[in-house]
Amino acid sequence: MSARGGGGSKALPGRRKGGVPPVNKKVVLAYSGGLDTSVAIRWLKDQGWDVIAFTVALGEKKDLDAIQARALKTGASAAYVADGRAPFLQLFVWPSLQAGAVYEKEYPLATALGRPLIAAMMVEVARREGASAIAHGCTGKGNDQVRFDVTTAALAPDLKVVAPVREWGMNRDDEIEYASRHGIEVPATVRSPYSTDENLWGRSIEAGVLEDPWAEPPADVYAWTRDPRDCPDEPTYVEIGFKQGVPVSLEGKPIDPLQLVTDLNRIGGENGVGRIDHLENRLIGIKSREIYEAPAAVLLLQAHQALEDITLPKEVARFKDLVAQQWAQMVYDGLWFSPLRDALYAFVAETQRHVTGDVRVKLFKGSSQVVGRKAPAQLYQHSLATYGKGDAFDQSAAAGFIKLWGMSVRTAAQVQGRLHDRELKGLLGDVRRLTP
Repeated sequence: MSARGGGGSKALPGRRKGGVPPVNKKVVLAYSGGLDTSVAIRWLKDQGWDVIAFTVALGEKKDLDAIQARALKTGASAAYVADGRAPFLQLFVWPSLQAGAVYEKEYPLATALGRPLIAAMMVEVARREGASAIAHGCTGKGNDQVRFDVTTAALAPDLKVVAPVREWGMNRDDEIEYASRHGIEVPATVRSPYSTDENLWGRSIEAGVLEDPWAEPPADVYAWTRDPRDCPDEPTYVEIGFKQGVPVSLEGKPIDPLQLVTDLNRIGGENGVGRIDHLENRLIGIKSREIYEAPAAVLLLQAHQALEDITLPKEVARFKDLVAQQWAQMVYDGLWFSPLRDALYAFVAETQRHVTGDVRVKLFKGSSQVVGRKAPAQLYQHSLATYGKGDAFDQSAAAGFIKLWGMSVRTAAQVQGRLHDRELKGLLGDVRRLTP
């Protein structure tokens, strides 16, 4: 699996520096089948490691059989492959959707949510194989290294973490030469100027011309979403049903989570929905320009928010905004497996008890808009909100309420004088007075 950058991580007590293995020489490598991790197998073997490759599918178009065979041919002593799509949605995506977590108001956290699952599965493989370490292909410049390292520290602090790309000092051309010199077969693909990563919850693109924040993303950046100019000339409507904050139906029919997300990625993409151009703050302190495609995530987060708007009391909704921001920051920073994230979910789960209902979303040429929402336990009551027939609101109660509400302001004005008298002088300006 590709591993986009990461920030630094401190070595745990007792770790050995560099790639020198302890007595137990087994290491589980997060393996994508690409250049970096294929070279890493041989590099780790040269350091004395017995390499066990591990690949998990989270929604990417991967030929797992081919990747498994390539790992063994490259020198791995064993190769595991796994389908992680169901636990990815159930254990990571749905709780974050319930939380309403979006990093810096833009990024739905697709890659950030996938990494702790991959690392947790690698720990399981390490235990099964009796390995003493895990390894990943992350660089020292981004966020993913933190997510792998910290997840391992949280779940198995005794395991060593090896990051060959942080240690070997090779650039891409050096890696290609290394692979050729050692007879390492890597997929013959056209070299892309972009670095990409994808799973069910979204696709990320960086590097190349995108490193210029003034440059508009070229058309070839996008793979999941149409240019809004090429989208249908009539709007598309989708109806999404939720139960306790989790999506369970599409167009009024129950649907499997995997199929629901797949369908929404397709429908959203066909209508140009889900394109995000984000200048984000990485954990290590640098700013990075990222392009994301996340049709299903955008639609589900928007629909979920609309359902909360009609079911959550005002005070709960406003405090939950703070929780969502904290949640997003922790996930982005690699702290999924942490006591605070666990505690925050206890609050989130409580808020979702009545977030059950249906939301209708209108998609049109790159935009999406909630146009309907309803819930069995909705706090919106027509008899209180209407100005027409059936109005049950007691307007006579308003005068007393306002008098008490403004008591402190009135008292301050009477005792201490009105505020901003100087600013208010001449407020009327040039006015004309007319009398009969």
